[in-house]
Amino acid sequence: MRTLSFGDRLIGEGQPTYIVAEIGINHNGSLDIAQRLIDAAANAKCDAVKFQKRTPELCVPPQQRDQIRQTPWGMMSYLDYRRRVEFNFDDYARLVEHCRSRSIDWFTSCWDESAVDFIEWFEPVGYKIPSAALTDVGLLQRFRQTSRPLILSTGMSTMHQIESAVGILGPENLLITHATSTYPCPLGELNLRMIETIRSRFECPVGYSGHEVGLATTLAAVCLGASLVERHITLDRAMWGTDQAASVEPRGLERLVEYIRDIEAAMGDGVKTVYESERAVMQKLRRTDRVTISVHAVN
Repeated sequence: MRTLSFGDRLIGEGQPTYIVAEIGINHNGSLDIAQRLIDAAANAKCDAVKFQKRTPELCVPPQQRDQIRQTPWGMMSYLDYRRRVEFNFDDYARLVEHCRSRSIDWFTSCWDESAVDFIEWFEPVGYKIPSAALTDVGLLQRFRQTSRPLILSTGMSTMHQIESAVGILGPENLLITHATSTYPCPLGELNLRMIETIRSRFECPVGYSGHEVGLATTLAAVCLGASLVERHITLDRAMWGTDQAASVEPRGLERLVEYIRDIEAAMGDGVKTVYESERAVMQKLRRTDRVTISVHAVN
């Protein structure tokens, strides 16, 4: 049975869906907003929150560093903006403690090797490898060196590229998430059947990282076999930021978790059974004038 040990949980076949609230950079550099998003995820009974960590000097291409952008703090260079939304060591210490106080797992997606080195100080339960890093061999090797559980996102990637990345990471401590890297993603490009394709191709659990508007398609991903689901969360979809429009607000997040748990309860084991609650109805409504079936023989 394909499972991944992730903190105190097993993720995979036969296990409850592991639900991740992606905070990402929707905090806009505010520690207060980040803590309120942790609270929203914990209140919704999510299993984990996820942040993003970058070293701006390494991740921002040279040709983009001096480009002037509109930001919540006024006009500034793109490099200065990226610095503004990164949390420092003390900030992460406070966020980790806040997660601990709310009994919710946390981890990050790291976009460069220095970011991995930084996050290692805090001993996360695992790492998410962003879709943008799927072809970065040096970064993939650094992730594997941590010996922590890894989640590989597969947006904007070919199957050959995914296979190559899995070859570097190894399948033993890995979960692969299907994703389409468009924000928000049109329904016709979600391609949810890729969940089944990935399950048939790799010997590891499969998840879904959704960037769509609405909840229904994420629920469909669970029905198709996603062992982990991840959605971006926000306090308000009208807030500034490129990920906000494809994010789920607190009440929507609560509904998503409730619906996933309802689906899990309803899936059953695939064995046809006549339930005790049906027996009185069967005695009342069953047609027996042609064929008589013993109540005790039905099972």
